[in-house]
Amino acid sequence: MQNAIQSRVEKPLLSSQFPLLGVPRQGKVRDIYDLGQFLLLVATDRISAFDVVLPDGIPGKGYVLTQLSRFWFDWFSGRGISHHFVTDDVDRFPENCRPYRALLAGRSLLVRKAAPLPVECIVRGYMAGSGWKEYRKTGAIAGEVLPPGLRSSSRLPTPIFTPSTKAPVGEHDQAISFHEMESLCGVALARTVRDISFSIYREASAHAESVGLVIADTKMEFGLDPETGAPMVIDELLTPDSSRFWPEATPDRPQVSFDKQFVRDYLLLHWDGTGPPPPLPAEIIQQTSQKYFEALERLTGMAPGVHPCPSPR
Repeated sequence: MQNAIQSRVEKPLLSSQFPLLGVPRQGKVRDIYDLGQFLLLVATDRISAFDVVLPDGIPGKGYVLTQLSRFWFDWFSGRGISHHFVTDDVDRFPENCRPYRALLAGRSLLVRKAAPLPVECIVRGYMAGSGWKEYRKTGAIAGEVLPPGLRSSSRLPTPIFTPSTKAPVGEHDQAISFHEMESLCGVALARTVRDISFSIYREASAHAESVGLVIADTKMEFGLDPETGAPMVIDELLTPDSSRFWPEATPDRPQVSFDKQFVRDYLLLHWDGTGPPPPLPAEIIQQTSQKYFEALERLTGMAPGVHPCPSPR
């Protein structure tokens, strides 16, 4: 068993094949199996950047995404936030999942089905990424006018909500205004989801700051509960794939980042965005993997390197 686990860390899992579960629908990172009443989300080690799935995987990444999402789902369960997470205990999965225990353990979640909203919900607390680029051009982000003179990596006066479209794999998400989101989702639902997103960001930021991290921004997805029609958080939550984690925020300089920033920075220097992306060097893969595990350890309180699926250090 230990050899199987170690292999799973050292050799990235780029796709899953579980014949008893049928053919999965593939997202950028997750393979999604329809089990009837529930969905099984299997987090692979695929990594995407600039909305493109790269040819190389990041060892242990799927484990980190799963464990962090599970941590946050549990965290917000006690704070009145509805979500789709049911269990990550393979013994509680449907019987036809059991033969695949070795690969499913640690990197899969059984979740409730939901009708996904056609938007991604982004909360920004700091000036970074595409938001910084847009602000420099227009003085606003996604239609949200901001005070003049803000600097890169500076804290915003108050967090802002900047939704985007949810593009298919290989296509780019497009920033939209909140008014456009209201048109897509309905006014009442859009406002409810925005309020939940702000609540999640505030709660998570307070916890992150208590362990020496800044959540610069985060992206969330919501779906409608088929039984009640109420919105609930789906997919992942507050992971290095969906968030920027910094140890501090010093304006006007690049930040140390506990996410895929090593990958983004490398691609910006070696790829113009056209044609297939280049392979990632071994040191970029290793540094990114280490940062993912460090984010997990800091946020959850796990001792360094103490994981059912061991750290790749």
